[in-house]
Amino acid sequence: MSEFDEARAEEFAGRMTQALNGGFVALMASIGHQTGLFDGMAKLAPSTSEEIAAACELNERYVREWLGAMVAGGVVEYDAATGRYALPAEHAASLTRAAGPANIATVMQFLSCMGEVETKVADCFRRGGGLSYADYERFHDLMGDVSNPIREHTLVQSTLPLVPGLIESLERGIDMLDVGCGSGHAINLLGRQFPKSRFWGYDFSEEAIDNAAAAADEWGLSNVNFECRDVVSLADGKSFDFVTAFDSIHDQAEPRKVLRQIREVVRPGGSFLMVDIQASSRLENNVGHPIAPYMYAISTMHCMSVSL
Repeated sequence: MSEFDEARAEEFAGRMTQALNGGFVALMASIGHQTGLFDGMAKLAPSTSEEIAAACELNERYVREWLGAMVAGGVVEYDAATGRYALPAEHAASLTRAAGPANIATVMQFLSCMGEVETKVADCFRRGGGLSYADYERFHDLMGDVSNPIREHTLVQSTLPLVPGLIESLERGIDMLDVGCGSGHAINLLGRQFPKSRFWGYDFSEEAIDNAAAAADEWGLSNVNFECRDVVSLADGKSFDFVTAFDSIHDQAEPRKVLRQIREVVRPGGSFLMVDIQASSRLENNVGHPIAPYMYAISTMHCMSVSL
């Protein structure tokens, strides 16, 4: 055995302490997003905890303690002489709803969401198998919070134009399917944008499909359809001019089988557009990826478990 390296042990303990602090900064950032504290502070001049609480219509004692965590975590600045707090504009650019898809505070919410099923996932380590979507009470709401701004900013403007002539086809009228549609925001956006086309969304989460259908009804859309089904089997006589899979293939227990099914339902001359995680199936290729620990953790706690 090699000699114990005291310096290495101390360095590692320091990194673990940073990880511990970082996890709780993320938890507090999630609360800052949910309560509107970041959005409110971005509009304020340096203010006291009382002024911030009043502006955000929150309890001052909780706001004051939250501010302590944010100052200690380097998120919020504090002037001890005046007792005033400020959210720098450079920090607000990553933490407010005005930041759109760049708002990383929305993703911070997954920390507590995954924590809600921690003991259940730990049990899966012992017995195998996985959890169902029903075990994740907030997951679809959080996914919508993260993905909806991305769809709104990029879907029609930059994603669909990747397929030559697709926008013109949608304007004339075609049949489109979204595989693993979740709460259906992409389909509903397209249904509103292209009234001459017809849209279907498939997902095996009843909650997601119910949310999608409710949103379609609220928007008064008659050209969208949502079905609760396992996309491992698509061959039911329907075919489509255009099929999409937005961040859903990596969730499949049998991704190759799903992709073969998609190939069967794409009409001659049609197109399939897939958007997914830019990562590798090989661990060594992911080491050094800026959010690799987050992605592996989410896979362990949700994606893999649900697919199993």
